[in-house]
Amino acid sequence: MEEVEFYLEDAKDTMDRAIKHLTIELAKIRAGKASPSMLDGIQVEYYGVLSPLNNVASITTPDARTITIKPFEKKMIGEVEKAIRNSNIGLSPNNDGENIRLSIPMLTEERRRDLVKRVKQEIETAKVNIRNIRQNTNSDIRKLTKEGVSEDEVKIGEERVQKLTHGFITKVDQIFAAKEHDIMSV
Repeated sequence: MEEVEFYLEDAKDTMDRAIKHLTIELAKIRAGKASPSMLDGIQVEYYGVLSPLNNVASITTPDARTITIKPFEKKMIGEVEKAIRNSNIGLSPNNDGENIRLSIPMLTEERRRDLVKRVKQEIETAKVNIRNIRQNTNSDIRKLTKEGVSEDEVKIGEERVQKLTHGFITKVDQIFAAKEHDIMSV
Protein backbone atom coordinates (compact mmCIF):
# COMPACT_ATOMS: atom_id res chain seq x y z
CA MET A 1 0.00 0.00 0.00
CA GLU A 2 2.94 2.33 0.56
CA GLU A 3 3.73 2.16 -3.16
CA VAL A 4 0.25 3.52 -3.86
CA GLU A 5 0.79 6.25 -1.24
CA PHE A 6 3.98 7.29 -3.02
CA TYR A 7 2.11 7.79 -6.29
CA LEU A 8 -0.71 9.65 -4.54
CA GLU A 9 1.74 12.07 -2.89
CA ASP A 10 3.53 12.58 -6.20
CA ALA A 11 0.20 13.28 -7.95
CA LYS A 12 -0.79 15.77 -5.23
CA ASP A 13 2.54 17.62 -5.54
CA THR A 14 2.26 17.75 -9.33
CA MET A 15 -1.33 19.00 -9.17
CA ASP A 16 -0.24 21.67 -6.68
CA ARG A 17 2.38 22.82 -9.18
CA ALA A 18 -0.30 22.97 -11.89
CA ILE A 19 -2.39 25.25 -9.63
CA LYS A 20 0.62 27.48 -8.91
CA HIS A 21 1.35 27.74 -12.63
CA LEU A 22 -2.29 28.67 -13.25
CA THR A 23 -2.21 31.46 -10.68
CA ILE A 24 1.01 32.83 -12.23
CA GLU A 25 -0.57 32.82 -15.70
CA LEU A 26 -3.78 34.43 -14.43
CA ALA A 27 -1.80 37.19 -12.70
CA LYS A 28 -0.57 38.23 -16.15
CA ILE A 29 -4.16 38.81 -17.30
CA ARG A 30 -4.90 42.28 -16.05
CA ALA A 31 -8.26 43.19 -14.63
CA GLY A 32 -8.00 46.94 -15.14
CA LYS A 33 -5.78 47.48 -12.10
CA ALA A 34 -2.08 48.22 -12.38
CA SER A 35 0.13 45.39 -11.15
CA PRO A 36 3.87 44.79 -11.56
CA SER A 37 3.08 41.14 -12.42
CA MET A 38 1.57 42.40 -15.70
CA LEU A 39 5.17 42.90 -16.86
CA ASP A 40 6.36 39.40 -15.93
CA GLY A 41 7.89 37.71 -18.90
CA ILE A 42 9.19 40.90 -20.52
CA GLN A 43 12.86 40.48 -21.38
CA VAL A 44 15.24 43.42 -21.79
CA GLU A 45 18.53 43.25 -23.66
CA TYR A 46 21.06 44.12 -20.98
CA TYR A 47 24.64 44.26 -22.29
CA GLY A 48 23.87 41.64 -24.92
CA VAL A 49 22.00 39.28 -22.59
CA LEU A 50 18.22 39.01 -22.29
CA SER A 51 17.25 39.69 -18.68
CA PRO A 52 13.85 39.90 -16.95
CA LEU A 53 12.59 43.48 -16.71
CA ASN A 54 12.51 43.37 -12.90
CA ASN A 55 16.27 42.60 -12.91
CA VAL A 56 17.13 45.85 -14.69
CA ALA A 57 14.52 48.23 -13.27
CA SER A 58 12.33 48.85 -10.25
CA ILE A 59 8.63 48.52 -10.95
CA THR A 60 6.07 50.32 -8.80
CA THR A 61 2.36 51.11 -8.91
CA PRO A 62 1.84 54.61 -7.49
CA ASP A 63 -1.91 54.29 -8.11
CA ALA A 64 -4.43 51.78 -9.48
CA ARG A 65 -4.04 53.00 -13.07
CA THR A 66 -0.29 53.59 -13.38
CA ILE A 67 2.86 51.49 -13.45
CA THR A 68 6.17 53.30 -13.06
CA ILE A 69 9.41 51.70 -14.23
CA LYS A 70 12.73 53.18 -13.17
CA PRO A 71 15.77 51.53 -14.77
CA PHE A 72 18.68 50.98 -12.38
CA GLU A 73 20.95 52.48 -15.06
CA LYS A 74 19.72 55.63 -16.81
CA LYS A 75 21.18 54.57 -20.18
CA MET A 76 18.94 51.45 -20.16
CA ILE A 77 15.72 53.48 -20.45
CA GLY A 78 15.63 53.11 -24.25
CA GLU A 79 16.11 49.32 -24.08
CA VAL A 80 13.39 49.01 -21.42
CA GLU A 81 10.99 51.12 -23.50
CA LYS A 82 11.76 49.04 -26.60
CA ALA A 83 11.15 45.78 -24.70
CA ILE A 84 7.77 47.01 -23.46
CA ARG A 85 6.72 48.12 -26.96
CA ASN A 86 7.76 44.74 -28.43
CA SER A 87 6.02 42.73 -25.71
CA ASN A 88 2.48 43.19 -27.11
CA ILE A 89 0.92 43.83 -23.71
CA GLY A 90 -1.22 46.57 -25.23
CA LEU A 91 0.25 49.46 -23.24
CA SER A 92 2.17 52.45 -24.58
CA PRO A 93 5.20 53.52 -22.54
CA ASN A 94 5.69 57.22 -21.78
CA ASN A 95 9.35 58.04 -21.27
CA ASP A 96 10.27 61.20 -19.31
CA GLY A 97 14.03 60.61 -19.43
CA GLU A 98 14.25 58.95 -16.01
CA ASN A 99 11.09 56.90 -15.64
CA ILE A 100 8.72 55.07 -17.91
CA ARG A 101 5.04 55.33 -17.09
CA LEU A 102 2.38 52.94 -18.30
CA SER A 103 -1.21 54.13 -18.01
CA ILE A 104 -3.74 51.35 -17.61
CA PRO A 105 -6.94 52.28 -19.48
CA MET A 106 -10.40 51.53 -18.16
CA LEU A 107 -11.71 48.25 -19.52
CA THR A 108 -14.69 48.22 -21.86
CA GLU A 109 -17.35 45.55 -21.53
CA GLU A 110 -16.11 43.89 -24.72
CA ARG A 111 -12.52 43.87 -23.46
CA ARG A 112 -13.65 42.36 -20.14
CA ARG A 113 -15.40 39.54 -22.02
CA ASP A 114 -12.23 38.93 -24.06
CA LEU A 115 -10.21 38.73 -20.86
CA VAL A 116 -12.68 36.23 -19.39
CA LYS A 117 -12.25 34.11 -22.55
CA ARG A 118 -8.48 34.16 -22.04
CA VAL A 119 -8.97 33.16 -18.41
CA LYS A 120 -11.23 30.28 -19.51
CA GLN A 121 -8.48 29.05 -21.84
CA GLU A 122 -5.97 29.03 -18.98
CA ILE A 123 -8.52 27.31 -16.72
CA GLU A 124 -9.17 24.61 -19.33
CA THR A 125 -5.44 24.07 -19.78
CA ALA A 126 -5.05 23.61 -16.01
CA LYS A 127 -7.93 21.12 -15.92
CA VAL A 128 -6.43 19.12 -18.81
CA ASN A 129 -3.08 19.08 -16.99
CA ILE A 130 -4.71 17.83 -13.79
CA ARG A 131 -6.61 15.13 -15.70
CA ASN A 132 -3.39 14.05 -17.43
CA ILE A 133 -1.74 13.76 -14.01
CA ARG A 134 -4.67 11.57 -12.90
CA GLN A 135 -4.32 9.38 -15.97
CA ASN A 136 -0.56 8.97 -15.51
CA THR A 137 -0.92 8.23 -11.80
CA ASN A 138 -3.63 5.63 -12.41
CA SER A 139 -1.43 4.03 -15.05
CA ASP A 140 1.48 3.87 -12.59
CA ILE A 141 -0.76 2.43 -9.87
CA ARG A 142 -2.10 -0.26 -12.24
CA LYS A 143 1.47 -1.31 -13.01
CA LEU A 144 1.89 -2.15 -9.32
CA THR A 145 -0.18 -5.35 -9.78
CA LYS A 146 2.87 -6.78 -11.57
CA GLU A 147 4.87 -6.06 -8.41
CA GLY A 148 2.49 -7.99 -6.16
CA VAL A 149 0.09 -5.26 -5.02
CA SER A 150 -3.45 -6.62 -4.78
CA GLU A 151 -6.15 -5.49 -7.21
CA ASP A 152 -8.23 -4.23 -4.28
CA GLU A 153 -5.42 -1.90 -3.20
CA VAL A 154 -5.05 -0.70 -6.79
CA LYS A 155 -8.80 -0.05 -6.99
CA ILE A 156 -8.72 1.89 -3.70
CA GLY A 157 -5.71 3.85 -4.97
CA GLU A 158 -7.52 4.76 -8.20
CA GLU A 159 -10.56 5.93 -6.21
CA ARG A 160 -8.32 8.12 -4.04
CA VAL A 161 -6.68 9.57 -7.15
CA GLN A 162 -10.15 10.40 -8.49
CA LYS A 163 -11.09 12.15 -5.23
CA LEU A 164 -7.84 14.09 -5.34
CA THR A 165 -8.49 15.07 -8.96
CA HIS A 166 -12.02 16.17 -8.17
CA GLY A 167 -10.72 18.35 -5.31
CA PHE A 168 -8.20 20.07 -7.57
CA ILE A 169 -10.73 20.59 -10.37
CA THR A 170 -13.04 22.20 -7.78
CA LYS A 171 -10.15 24.45 -6.70
CA VAL A 172 -9.57 25.48 -10.34
CA ASP A 173 -13.28 26.30 -10.71
CA GLN A 174 -13.10 28.48 -7.58
CA ILE A 175 -10.05 30.30 -8.96
CA PHE A 176 -11.96 30.90 -12.20
CA ALA A 177 -15.01 32.26 -10.37
CA ALA A 178 -12.84 34.68 -8.37
CA LYS A 179 -10.89 35.89 -11.43
CA GLU A 180 -14.08 36.27 -13.50
CA HIS A 181 -15.66 38.33 -10.71
CA ASP A 182 -12.49 40.45 -10.51
CA ILE A 183 -12.52 41.14 -14.25
CA MET A 184 -16.24 41.78 -14.64
CA SER A 185 -16.63 44.06 -11.60
CA VAL A 186 -16.28 47.71 -12.57
